[in-house]
Amino acid sequence: MNMRFFKVSAGALALAALTACAPAIPESGPNTGAGVGFGDYDEYQANREAALTGQSLPPPSTISSEPLSATGPQSESDAVAEATRAALGGSAEEIAANSGQPVLNASPDNPPPAVVNSVGISNENDFDAVGNQRSIEGDAQRIAANRAQFEVAAVEALPSREGQGPNIVDYALRTKHPLGTQVHRRTGVNREARFARNCAQYSSSDKAQIDFLENGGPERDRMGLDPDGDGFACAWSPMPFRNAVNG
Repeated sequence: MNMRFFKVSAGALALAALTACAPAIPESGPNTGAGVGFGDYDEYQANREAALTGQSLPPPSTISSEPLSATGPQSESDAVAEATRAALGGSAEEIAANSGQPVLNASPDNPPPAVVNSVGISNENDFDAVGNQRSIEGDAQRIAANRAQFEVAAVEALPSREGQGPNIVDYALRTKHPLGTQVHRRTGVNREARFARNCAQYSSSDKAQIDFLENGGPERDRMGLDPDGDGFACAWSPMPFRNAVNG
């Protein structure tokens, strides 16, 4: 019994020794004043991390007295500027000499300049801006220079259509009677059958009308293309041409 009691006591002493060596971790909860809703969570988190890592932190709101130098960690704006110089292949002075403009390292404290009269944005509605750039005399000179470059083309007569067959457009405009109105006398038997057989040989009614006019139409219909005598062969209609002119 005594030996068993001694072993338990030794285990308890070892656990107590380990607990004493472990760093103290700040508690959180409603009774400790730490944690979200009961204090500064960032301060609590920083103290907790310091306790876990064994590092000490400066007190809150402490301002470092070490000056910022080029040898320290680069800020985000400095890193961007350095990457830009590397991409352009030169120092800030060389870049400025090549472009004619100083290098602009934009940052929240040094915003880029406002863009004025950017390409694609017109300021013609701004009277002051236009008045500073242009004048009435200058506009008159510009108009005169543009007019001096004008070239007036001479009017030439349209070529004649001789040897190209009847002009169905002219024929459509010269005739005034409606489609299907008999104007010319037609004779013969089987006129409808002859009409269907002969009109089937043409790929379009325009070509049928041209052949009809070339072979005596509209007064004579040797091929039977106009059985109703209205002067229009194979259902050709003058209305598209008339409507285009009367509009």
